[in-house]
Amino acid sequence: MTFNPAAFALARWQFTLVAALLLAALGLAALYTIPRTEDPQLNPPIFVVNAVLPGASPAEVEELVTRPVEDAVHRLDGIREVRSRSTDGLSVTRIEFNWGTDPDSSYDKITREVSALRASLPAGLQRLDIVRGRPINVSIVEVALVSDLLPMHRLEKLADSLRERLGTIPGINEAKYWGAGRTEMRVALDMARLAALRLPPAAVAEALRAAGQESPIGAVNAGDRRFTVKYGGAFRSPEAIAAVPLVAGNGRALRVGDVATVGWAQDEPDHITRFNGQRALLITATQGKDQDVTRLSAAISAELDAFEQTLPGGVKLVRGFDQSENVKHRIGGLTRDFLIALALVSLTLLPLGLRAAGVVMIAIPLSLLIGVAILAGLGFTLNQLAIAGFVLALGILVDDAIVVVENIARWLREGADRTTAVIKGTGQIAPAVLGCTACLVFAFVPLLALPEASGEFIRSLPVAVIATVMGSLVVAFMITPLAARVILSRHEHPEGNRLLQAVQRGIHRFYAPVLHRALDRPKRWMIGLLLLCALSLPLVGVIGSSLFPPAETPQFLVRIEMPQGTAQRRTDQTVRWVEQIVSKRPEVRWTSANVGRGNPQLYYNVAQRETDPAFGEVAVALKAWEPGKSDALLTDLRRRFDSYPGARISIITFVNGPEVEAPIVVRISGPDMQRLATLSRKAEAAMAAIPGVRDIGNPLRQLRTDIHLAVDEPAAAALGVRPGAIKDAVRIGLSGASVASFRDNDGDNYSVTVRLPNAGRGELSQLGQIFVPTANGASAPLGALARPELRSEAARIDRLRRTRMVTLTAYTDPGVLVSKATREVKAQVERAIDLPPGYRFTLGGEAETSSRSFAGLVPAIVVSSLGILAVLVLEFGRFRTVAVVAGIVPFGFLGAVVALWLTGNSLSFTAAVGLIALVGIEIKNSILLVDFTDQLEREGLPPREAVERAGELRFLPVLLTSVTAIGGLLPLAVENSGLFSPMAIAMIGGLISSTVLARIATPVMYLLLAGNRTPQNADIAGAAA
Repeated sequence: MTFNPAAFALARWQFTLVAALLLAALGLAALYTIPRTEDPQLNPPIFVVNAVLPGASPAEVEELVTRPVEDAVHRLDGIREVRSRSTDGLSVTRIEFNWGTDPDSSYDKITREVSALRASLPAGLQRLDIVRGRPINVSIVEVALVSDLLPMHRLEKLADSLRERLGTIPGINEAKYWGAGRTEMRVALDMARLAALRLPPAAVAEALRAAGQESPIGAVNAGDRRFTVKYGGAFRSPEAIAAVPLVAGNGRALRVGDVATVGWAQDEPDHITRFNGQRALLITATQGKDQDVTRLSAAISAELDAFEQTLPGGVKLVRGFDQSENVKHRIGGLTRDFLIALALVSLTLLPLGLRAAGVVMIAIPLSLLIGVAILAGLGFTLNQLAIAGFVLALGILVDDAIVVVENIARWLREGADRTTAVIKGTGQIAPAVLGCTACLVFAFVPLLALPEASGEFIRSLPVAVIATVMGSLVVAFMITPLAARVILSRHEHPEGNRLLQAVQRGIHRFYAPVLHRALDRPKRWMIGLLLLCALSLPLVGVIGSSLFPPAETPQFLVRIEMPQGTAQRRTDQTVRWVEQIVSKRPEVRWTSANVGRGNPQLYYNVAQRETDPAFGEVAVALKAWEPGKSDALLTDLRRRFDSYPGARISIITFVNGPEVEAPIVVRISGPDMQRLATLSRKAEAAMAAIPGVRDIGNPLRQLRTDIHLAVDEPAAAALGVRPGAIKDAVRIGLSGASVASFRDNDGDNYSVTVRLPNAGRGELSQLGQIFVPTANGASAPLGALARPELRSEAARIDRLRRTRMVTLTAYTDPGVLVSKATREVKAQVERAIDLPPGYRFTLGGEAETSSRSFAGLVPAIVVSSLGILAVLVLEFGRFRTVAVVAGIVPFGFLGAVVALWLTGNSLSFTAAVGLIALVGIEIKNSILLVDFTDQLEREGLPPREAVERAGELRFLPVLLTSVTAIGGLLPLAVENSGLFSPMAIAMIGGLISSTVLARIATPVMYLLLAGNRTPQNADIAGAAA
């Protein structure tokens, strides 16, 4: 006996009602508790090892730190690539594992390898840490403590107090402040005094290191207890540091206080911050995992209000970035689109009649609540992709209810009582509805299986669609029949309401005659329709392809890149000029300037740049993002920035999708930096000649001139100078060295640093005052052991897979497709450079990301296609009939491509998502027609008559499902959203062409391929049905 869900729902109506209320309650609870975020929270298996070696050149950093780190981690399982950058005193090694690798396990592996390596790295290494690429690294708020008068150390105290208060808010992962120099207990060397005493700076550092190091030296017993004897430890007072003994080169006994000034000092900050042009410290907070940004923001705002009341005069707390504003704007806009779509869907249901439309409308909230409950249960957040999935599902989820209600209403119009109409009408259409839903779910499988960051970014959309559609199937089989039994009129007019009659007359007047003529000459019509589809193929090349569009957030970054070797104060002058230009624009809300480092991370795929004196960044917030007007503003600013001499100033807008270094990336790898510099300049010239390509970055555009100390090896050997002693002496003299710890009365630890006073540090004349220790305990002047020479070398050394390389980056003008520009760049660069043996040229950027994103899509598409095929074969039992159902796909593709071309959109990633969804809807509509035709044939009608009658009777539900889908998508299409509009436009265009053309093509194909079945086939098909 065949199970009929409608019969069960009516027989157990109490259970059905309670189950509906339970599903609604679960959905409402999930809707209230699900975390709300701006974008999906990616958790990439990417890690960055940062190491600071003060005073080391890029080549020294590469040799002493970067290469050992690379060698230690590259052997780990699952490594995709290791990329590194070595600059003055800084090593940054980026380690990326294959997507799908457990990030926590990978982090443990890297930590283990780096910890084991630490002992073999240079003793002067000041910092070695591992940073994980996680969504909790993104700041959800950025505020500023602004004061032009308050001493910096007092302003830092206030910032630290605010940091602690924000850190106590539940849900906050971490709070930080930025822009303050490091407070330290400084031993400021008197170089003239040291020179007179012939005492090397290294001797002072070694004495303090020995005195301040806590180490166990044994153990003693006292009765029944055993005590460890320790020596040294953190210093407790400046006087204790000044009293540490020294021995001069002539044997004279000294104290540290005789050759240095000991006291509290504020190190010159390597990161200068301003807010709206005023001196400030920035304070940021990041959210914990699975936290709701809007609720956190409210708690932070309350804490800021309370803290503001405690501020002294002359200090202002200024609120800057607030991610919750972006979240509210995006969710609010999509919610508005959803409500408009809901109203449009309601209007499209009027031909069914008010009662029938009401039954269908019941399915919408219940199906959506089931979808939200499933989404929350699977651990997803409510973000812009998930909401877009629900909007997309809105036009699809009513399909099942429409088909069921329309068939029940048809039984009522034919005279059946309500119970019979509900049971028979639902049972008759149930196999087709089940097959339709299964095909639609399989159509979204490729999106679920999409690999890499692109797949993780987009995944909440197909999950929302599938969850909602599956919920709609349950509602259509259980809740809709019960509602129809109660709400639908017992006495339906045989021809329906007036609107339905008008639609039916239109079908008979326009569609039926065309279908009749097409079935008279099926081959001719089929050839003509296929040729029409073929005409769309050239348009694919015309519209081009792209990955992800700009995020259209009201924030952007202005990056200032000076020539490597530029002093921080010169970089600051350029940043101030940028601030003045930007702040004069009335559209600008605030600016946050950073000199020597990037702005704290504000967007999930744009990481903060590490310390670099030649780098600056200004975060800019607009009052609102207005398409067209804001784009014109950025174009005007770019034109102003291009006129500034001696700096590369570029505007970085945030882009949806995974992290991409730049839209266009050219990499040239090889062993010799001089040769790489030559090749990179040729490649840069070729790229600059391409129209639409702008902001070309080349780190080797100019080699930097540095002072190289040429050591007189015979002289050093004669004096017994140990290897490395000269380097250590110069590093301490110029950069300083952290040698011990100082603990104050509050228990806070500070670094004891040996260095020059700020007033004279880093000047060329200081080289002549540095002394180097010799074997007999004396010291020799640096000038007797080495002479300074000017030497040109690379200011930055990049490496990929343990091979040196140079990376050129570029952006495109608005309206220029990155894919087309990349192809032109590839062609021009290949013509411009002649690669020697051992050198390679590769592309990165969007080209590399696209290749990775779609590399694993083919197996998923194959599985999806086989799944759809299995459903169709199970449904119809014949491959010919399956071919008829699937043959509808090209007609939707035709409309989609034409719609994208007419609206000026490219075939973007989200447009491709729309095409995949379109395939499911098309097959769903095709099943309704073919399944009913098969039923009529089994009842004895000839194929021609069966397909013609089915075409007329099934045109209405197909038309309604298509129009409701278009109504649901229309708000997204007119939203002018770079992310969602192409998807909606492609689907609307495809639905229109499919509804118009496929309603002719499917009956024609059926008559040509699936009609005139043999009795054996009919029996098999009937059994399968």
